Amino acid sequence: MDLDVTDAIFTPLRAGGLTLRALQGADAVQLHRLVNDWEVARMLARVPFPYPRELADEWIASTRAQIEAGTAWHLAITRDDALVGCVGLTTAPDTPRHAELGYWVGRRHWGQGIGPEAAGRLARWALANLDLDVIHASVLEENKRSAAVLARIGFLEDGWAEQDFTARNARLPVRRFRAGRAELSGPIEAEVPEAPAATSPVAAPGPNLLLVAACALIDSDNRVLLARRPEGKPMAGLWEFPGGKLAPGETPEVALIRELREELGIDVSATCLAPFAFASHPLEGRHLLMPLYLCRRWNGTVEGREGQALAWVRPEKLGGYAMPPADKPLVALLRDFL
Repeated sequence: MDLDVTDAIFTPLRAGGLTLRALQGADAVQLHRLVNDWEVARMLARVPFPYPRELADEWIASTRAQIEAGTAWHLAITRDDALVGCVGLTTAPDTPRHAELGYWVGRRHWGQGIGPEAAGRLARWALANLDLDVIHASVLEENKRSAAVLARIGFLEDGWAEQDFTARNARLPVRRFRAGRAELSGPIEAEVPEAPAATSPVAAPGPNLLLVAACALIDSDNRVLLARRPEGKPMAGLWEFPGGKLAPGETPEVALIRELREELGIDVSATCLAPFAFASHPLEGRHLLMPLYLCRRWNGTVEGREGQALAWVRPEKLGGYAMPPADKPLVALLRDFL
């Protein structure tokens, strides 16, 4: 199978030397061979043993239907085009913005770092691209290997529970884990831009002050643009007003003009940026100061040039989007103004 061909229902994810992709009917034979192993099946809650061959076909078909419905993402873990295991994420219908993570790897591939690579990649992708805040996972009390994998990714232990295990025909104790953006994202203070060569150096702000400029772009229908922080950035998956950190020597207006060109591909004049409000918020040992500008005029077509999703949102709908703490107080002010 050519993994460079994107599946219509899911764009494959790369994870080191692995690829995570939607399961295909052709995977059934190899999937059955790997999971129909007592050492694998006995650790999985909903997998019977022996594992009937026809069940592989049925399960693969169900995973594709779940991806299309947006309720679960069960993916093949492949290496060099060969299936080595599966990793999955299922949303929690009774707990909005929560999901459950699980994975398994064929016994012949144990001890090769596949579990943490695949599970960590899917977890980070999910927080950045789905409406999620928390990811849960559970492992059998005796399964110290999988508990170590979750800890290595960044999950924190979250108590104990019991769960039915089909292959063992028993209800057994499990260790519960959970992780959110704070555990699965990088540090907040990344991506400080270098000083543009054309600017004159000025005194830098105090070491504990982080200066960020943001802009509420407003279109002709009075909608406001929000951008979703992409995977790999702190607070990935949250929606925010476009903008970014001030480089040394930059004013907020100069920083915004640069950021809007780099992030969205548009040109904005300083005269079209109207100061509106500001946010002041403590942030991991530092303090964030963020002026918010309004802009109704720009040149070019707005597009996400850094892989970020964009949404034009009516003012009364802004509160329905998960946003960083610093942006939230600005929403009410903007909604009342517009």
